[in-house]
Amino acid sequence: MTTRQRHIAHLHLHAALSEAQYDDVLELMSGITPHVQAVPPDAVQLDLTSALRYFDLSPYDVVQLAKMRLKGLYGIDSSAGLANNRMLAAMAADASAPGDTTWIPAGQAATWLYPRPVTALPGIGRVTATALTRYGLHTIGQVSDLPAGTLQRLLGTAQARLLAERARGHDPRPVTPKEPAAHLTADLVLDRDCLDPAQHHRAVLGLADRIGQRLRGERQVAGRITLTVRYADRSSTTRTRTLPEPANHSPAIAATALGLLTALGLQRARVRAYAIRADDLLPADSAYRQLSLDPGDTRARAAETAADRARRRFGSEAVRPAALTTATLRTSIE
Repeated sequence: MTTRQRHIAHLHLHAALSEAQYDDVLELMSGITPHVQAVPPDAVQLDLTSALRYFDLSPYDVVQLAKMRLKGLYGIDSSAGLANNRMLAAMAADASAPGDTTWIPAGQAATWLYPRPVTALPGIGRVTATALTRYGLHTIGQVSDLPAGTLQRLLGTAQARLLAERARGHDPRPVTPKEPAAHLTADLVLDRDCLDPAQHHRAVLGLADRIGQRLRGERQVAGRITLTVRYADRSSTTRTRTLPEPANHSPAIAATALGLLTALGLQRARVRAYAIRADDLLPADSAYRQLSLDPGDTRARAAETAADRARRRFGSEAVRPAALTTATLRTSIE
């Protein structure tokens, strides 16, 4: 039985990105392969192995596709490395001029590594580099040619074994996507106390919409919603409700959140802040959804998908629910 050859790409992003912009890049890359690992603040790694058949392109051409999407959608220039493991791909990206891609084909790793300085290997700090240089070991090739026993006497058994593996271009680490969040929270703090029920409604509706956007962006669904309202005297009330079915559809989340708000009966309450928490999170592709015969529901979900695409391209404020167009509230998401 043969092992399928891995194809790992490492992209350096030549831009100063905010956390939100970096998250947008990760989401964009997940449209090419689900195996995306963040390397903050300005790099990302992709395991392209499963994407090659889908795109029917060579590994090199898939990397160019990723770079073109970054440039076309976000104006981000990038350089890239392509190899059969994460370490080599990162080293190849480091060796690439801005805009270029360096590909180390399978079977050529040793040749490519041989003349490079030993300090180019990941994990070689100043102390280790000084020790190696003292014995005339300046290149990766010189290290890989050294007998194992000699290297162990210089560095110790564990470090020598690790260095020897890296010098031969070995790196078994998989590309590991970011662990999904255990919960999502959206909160809103008002500049002054609020007594207006209509404003309470708009605030909770806006938070529910943002929670829905975030869930869809992370391809998750929530099973439970918690609403917390904090008052002018710093006391608070919290209510929790399970959704009829796990969802990331903003109207479904809003209906549950607004139901919790109504149950609080805030007719005369002086409210200073609101928070919605979504938990019992599941991957969206593993959750069930009851089929609906209502064409309005189908149209609403299609419109929501289109709105999400517009937000990814033009910013989070590009599309807003009509009920929020008059609101001027400051919102944050954790």
